Amino acid sequence: MSSEPDVPITPSSPPSAPPDGARLRRSPLFEVTQARGAKFTEFGGWEMPLRFGSELAEHRAVREAAGLFDLSHMAQLDLVGPGSGPGLDYALLGRHSSMPLGRASYSMILAEDGGVIDDLIVYRLGEEHYFVISNASNREVVVDALALRLEKFETHLSDVTAKRALIAVQGPRAGQIMRAVGATAADDLGYYRATETTLVERPVILARTGYTGEDGFEVSIDRDAAPALWALLEGAGQPFGLVPVGLAARDTLRLEAAMPLYGHELDLSTTPYEGGQGAFVRDKTVDFVGGAGLAGRPPRKHLVGLVGEGRRAAREGYPVMVDGQVVGRITSGALSPTLGYPIALASLSGAAPPPGSVVEVDIRGKLTPFRVTQLPFYTKEKK
Repeated sequence: MSSEPDVPITPSSPPSAPPDGARLRRSPLFEVTQARGAKFTEFGGWEMPLRFGSELAEHRAVREAAGLFDLSHMAQLDLVGPGSGPGLDYALLGRHSSMPLGRASYSMILAEDGGVIDDLIVYRLGEEHYFVISNASNREVVVDALALRLEKFETHLSDVTAKRALIAVQGPRAGQIMRAVGATAADDLGYYRATETTLVERPVILARTGYTGEDGFEVSIDRDAAPALWALLEGAGQPFGLVPVGLAARDTLRLEAAMPLYGHELDLSTTPYEGGQGAFVRDKTVDFVGGAGLAGRPPRKHLVGLVGEGRRAAREGYPVMVDGQVVGRITSGALSPTLGYPIALASLSGAAPPPGSVVEVDIRGKLTPFRVTQLPFYTKEKK
C-alpha cells in the first residue's frame, strides 16, 4: 500500500453511498462469494456472507484446518505524517508513538466519560505511517471522532475502506497456506505483527492477526485485486482443508476465544474495565480523550464467562439471576461447537462472582444453572 494519503478526511465528510444505489454496501468479493453459494445477511450496513453451507462445519474447519473469510466490511483507515503517532496517543487508548515498526496493537476509542465508541486494531507500518481497522457499523463515527481529535497534529487521515478489501485465512494450517501462495514474509511474521509485501503482483498489508482464537493472517489489498487473491488462496488452500467461512461461524469462534463484539460486550455505556478489557488500560495516564472520565468512573458491572450443561444455550439479552434477583444479562451466548456445551458472556452488576459460583439464566421462562468460569473458554493448542 502506498504511504501517500488520499484526500484527508474532515469531520463533516458524508458517508459513502452504496454502489449502484443499493440499500446495502457490497464487498468487492460479493460476486465471488455468491458464486460459492453464500447465504447473505445485513451486517453493519453491508450485505455479507452469513454462511456457505453448514456453519458447524465451517467452525470446525477453522479449528482443525483453515477458513477463508471476506472481511471487506471492516473500516480501513490510513494515517501518514509526523504527528500520526502522538495524535493516536491522544485520540485512542494506548501508546502508539512508541510501538516498534511492524507491530499491531489492540486499542479503543473512548468517549469523554470513558465509554467505548469502538474497539480497533492499530498497525505501525512506517515511522510516520499507521493503519487502523475498526468495526463496519462504527466507521462514520470513528472517522469523525478521529478527524476532530487529530486536527492539531501533523497527520493526514484517509478513509480507504471503499478502495480496499480485507481477506483472512484463519486456522492451524494458515501458515502452510500462506507459504503455498508465495507469501514468504509470513514465515517470519510474529503474532500481532504486520508488514507490507506483494501478492498477486499487487502491494498488500499482511498481518498475523485474527478474530477466531487460532493462528491466522489478514490481508488488505486494493479492491480490484481481491477476487484474484481470493482465488489464489482458495486454490492453494484446498489440499489443506481450507473452506470459505461466513459471519455465523466467525461469531461462535470469537465467542469461544472470549473476544468482545461491539454492541454486545462493548458499547458507549461500558468502559474497558466493565467490558473485560481492563488489561489494555494498564500503565496508561489520563492524557488522552476519555482518560479523565475513565479514571473517575469506578466499574459498576463486570463481564464474566458462564458455562452450562445440556444443550440449551443462553442467548443475548437473557436475564442472569442470583437468589431470585436479576443481576445482569447475557451479552453473547451459544452452544459451543468445539466444547459441546453452552457458553456465554454476561455483564453482571456489582462485584464479579468468583470462578465456580453458580448463577441462573432465565431461558424462555426456565431458570437454568450456569457456572462462572475463567476466560477464555477455548485456547488453541501450543506446538
